Amino acid sequence: MHELSVAANILETVQQHVPLDRASAARAVRVQVGDLAGIIADSLDFCFGALVAGTPYDGCHLAIERVPARCDCADCGRIFNLTSPMFACPGCGSSAIATSGGTDLRIVDIELEDEIEART
Repeated sequence: MHELSVAANILETVQQHVPLDRASAARAVRVQVGDLAGIIADSLDFCFGALVAGTPYDGCHLAIERVPARCDCADCGRIFNLTSPMFACPGCGSSAIATSGGTDLRIVDIELEDEIEART
């Protein structure tokens, strides 16, 4: 289950950017997970929740956005989202395709509660 180490890396990034004295203000970490990134989103979410439980970052959760696998066909030039496990162009049937997206895992931003909002 490599999602645990990925979740630990995400938490480490949060800790680097949100000082301990503002940890309780951390609300969400928005991450984009590509369909071909090899990450099970539910497992990543569970692991992150387990890691922050009982820490100053306890109120923080993951907001996971799925990023479709984009492919480019070398034969007909079509760009398409991969929707099946068949690596073939839906236009011409060619297997000469290359992925151009949907393979990454990226932290987009960290949402913090506004200090003014917290006082009201």
